[in-house]
Amino acid sequence: MFDINGTLVSLDLVERFFCCDLNACLGACCVEGDAGAPLTEAEYQELKKILPDIWDDLLPRAQEYIRENGVGYIDPEGELVTSILDGRNCVFSYYEGGGKCMCAIEKAYREGRIAWRKPISCYLYPVRLKHFDDGTVAVNYNRWKICKSAEVLGRREKIRLYQFLKEPLIAHFGREWYDRLEATCQLYITTYLQ
Repeated sequence: MFDINGTLVSLDLVERFFCCDLNACLGACCVEGDAGAPLTEAEYQELKKILPDIWDDLLPRAQEYIRENGVGYIDPEGELVTSILDGRNCVFSYYEGGGKCMCAIEKAYREGRIAWRKPISCYLYPVRLKHFDDGTVAVNYNRWKICKSAEVLGRREKIRLYQFLKEPLIAHFGREWYDRLEATCQLYITTYLQ
């Protein structure tokens, strides 16, 4: 692990290649799993605030579910997460041609209808943050077979995980933090991976 300003970063971020291949995976990360995406309380409130702006992009079943159950819930581990349909689909997902599962929040952001991109757990995916009682944060790669195509594309394009996640890492940790991570990764590559 690297220690970047008191944040513990897994070596996977430099050793693994990654570049989402939506044509291959069809957005499976918004469908598969046994719980919704982790949320902070502030993100939960933001989801409720933007709901009218994304409402028409949601699946009718998702609209019905949200009306009855809300935008989030506490999962079996005690974490606040986004609501899901049928134990799978995120309620904020919708489908485009070819069966691609897409994010209604991201769509509204890209179209300029909202200023908030999406929960940080979604923006940083496939990285997950682990918060410890002492304030330490660990940054780990959540390896999952549904992302195999992203690893293949990343290797072909020579894009390492920390490079693929540059924007969300900067959004969450700041530019100075990312610059230090990048310099550390480059030194690690030249020292250990070449």
